[in-house]
Amino acid sequence: MSDDSRKRLAVQLAESVAEALRADLANHDYALLVVSGGSTPVPFFEALAAYELPWERVQVTLADERWVAENADDSNARLVREHLLKGPAAAATFVPLTTADPTPEQGAATVAERVEGLAWPASMVILGMGGDGHTASLFPDSQELGLALATDAAAVAVRTPSQPQPRITLSADRLHQARRHVLHISGGDKRAVLARALAGDDSRELPIRAFLSCPLATYWAP
Repeated sequence: MSDDSRKRLAVQLAESVAEALRADLANHDYALLVVSGGSTPVPFFEALAAYELPWERVQVTLADERWVAENADDSNARLVREHLLKGPAAAATFVPLTTADPTPEQGAATVAERVEGLAWPASMVILGMGGDGHTASLFPDSQELGLALATDAAAVAVRTPSQPQPRITLSADRLHQARRHVLHISGGDKRAVLARALAGDDSRELPIRAFLSCPLATYWAP
C-alpha cells in the first residue's frame, strides 16, 4: 500500500476531470460532475478543488448517499463540502441527495425531481467499488438492487442488510447518462474483485458489472 502512489493517482484523476469539465464548458452552459463518497476520493477532491475553472457553471452531485443529516460524520455531502467545495471550487453548485423527510422512501420522489433538473448527460461519473462489488448504493444483498438496475427513475431508496443506514442511490440508468465514466479504486483486494467482475456478467452478483459494458476508465493504485 503506497500513499504516494495513491496521491499521484488522485492528481492524475483531478487533471483528467478538470480537462473534461473545461472541454464541456466550452460547448455547454453548464457541466455536471457526479462523485462518490468514502475515503478513497478525498485526495482527488483536494486536488480538483485547486483548479481554476468556471466553477460557477459546474454542478456537483453524488452517486449515492446515506440517509443521514448533511452534517453527520458519515454524510457524503459533508465529505464533498469539506474537501471539494473550497478554494476555486467553492463557486460550484452542490446538489445533495437527501431531504428533511424521515425516510429515503418518502424523499425519493423529491430527490429524483431535483436530480432530473441537472445538466445531463454528466460530464463525468466517478464511481467507487466495495469489496462486495457494489458501486454507488447498488449492493448485491439489497432487495432494491433489481429495481435500481432496471428502472428509468433517477433515484431509488435502498435498504441493505449489510449496511447500518438506509440509503438513496442514483439508478444504474441515470449513472449511465454520462459522457465519461471512471472507476477510482485502490488496493490489491479491489483489483481482485474487479478481475472477478470482468470474468462474468451477472450484475446481481457484482453490481459493478452494470458499468463494465460502457467505456470505463479505471484509476487504480496499490
